[in-house]
Amino acid sequence: MLLVRDEFRRAQLAIAALFCVLGFQYATWAARLPALKSRLDLTEAELGLLLMACGVGAAASFPLVAALSKRWGSRRLALLSALFLGVLLLALAAAPNYPVALAVMCADGLGVGCLNVAMNAQGAALESRHGRTAMSQLHATFSAGSLGAALLASGMSALSSSMALHFGVATVLILLLTLYAQPTLLPDEGPDAKAESEPAEQPADEPLQPAEEPLKKKRRTWTVPSRVTLWMGGAMVFGTVAEGAMNDWSALYMKEVADASARLAPLGIAVVSVMMVLARLFADGWRTKWGDGRVVRVGGVLAAAGLAFALLAGGVVPALIGFAAMGLGIAAVTPCVYVAAARQGSDALALVAAMGTTGLLAGPPVIGFIAAGSSLVWGMAAVAVSACLVSVCAVRIRWTGSAQVTAEV
Repeated sequence: MLLVRDEFRRAQLAIAALFCVLGFQYATWAARLPALKSRLDLTEAELGLLLMACGVGAAASFPLVAALSKRWGSRRLALLSALFLGVLLLALAAAPNYPVALAVMCADGLGVGCLNVAMNAQGAALESRHGRTAMSQLHATFSAGSLGAALLASGMSALSSSMALHFGVATVLILLLTLYAQPTLLPDEGPDAKAESEPAEQPADEPLQPAEEPLKKKRRTWTVPSRVTLWMGGAMVFGTVAEGAMNDWSALYMKEVADASARLAPLGIAVVSVMMVLARLFADGWRTKWGDGRVVRVGGVLAAAGLAFALLAGGVVPALIGFAAMGLGIAAVTPCVYVAAARQGSDALALVAAMGTTGLLAGPPVIGFIAAGSSLVWGMAAVAVSACLVSVCAVRIRWTGSAQVTAEV
């Protein structure tokens, strides 16, 4: 960190470490779901409920995040939640039974919600303070963290079958990343400090109260979302369903359907993560050249076709090819839809973001329930359908000027 003299880059690297922690922690336990299922003797439905517990914890974290953010600020909240997530890996490895594992996963969801909000607040503050964009690269770091976790899982599985050893190594790495980030994270500017920076007296011709009243009315006014906004929300839901399900179920599919060895099973997540990292690094150029609409439409079709090929062909190699197509096609969906929603206004952006969160949390458990009622192949087929529906929704979205907007951003 000391070798980087640019203040913006130093802060960006620190915040990127937090994004890496979240992706790494999430993919670490997701890569060992087959081992956890076997150790606790779980059915697909019970495994789906385990994932649902994480989603419930994340959904319930928002009131807690609001209170902790005001009290601690994003910097302190990010550091503490990152450490908390590292400790929870050890707790999950030591969970003696299913109820304890459920409690740990619910707590994990709370920690994920806290870190997600805090690190994105740091990223937004970085852009505001320096007037430079950074968020897309930060989100690519999340995928890089998932990739690192998948590779570590594959390597640890080759050395030892001990989940406790694997999660212990992962916790140490999370601790090191957190310590790396701590010195140069951005300080918080609380409401008190912001108020002190404002002038004590307002000019007579610019009274404060009348200026605030329209803003208050605007905040309280709720309007029915437009049809275009709902199509954007649909694209976001189906995109996040596909993304979340691939992270949670690819390792289990590799082992139980494609008959991959314990060493190769985590490579399913690795392939998805590699392609998502590459796509997020180069997607801005694609969007500038072809426009957001074409990138989303083609991406959804590519993801659906690739996964369908994997399911129909069977085997390890077709699975890895299909997973690669899914990662490549689905990675740019959420950035493009967020840009389109932002052009519709803050209400549209908030609704689309909420629908995306719902898809990310509800998708993996729903796939688990489908797998329990039929088979994991049908569960993954539902993921392919979700990717296809992204393209269907994208056709109904107005993408006019998306390339120009992306270029400016």
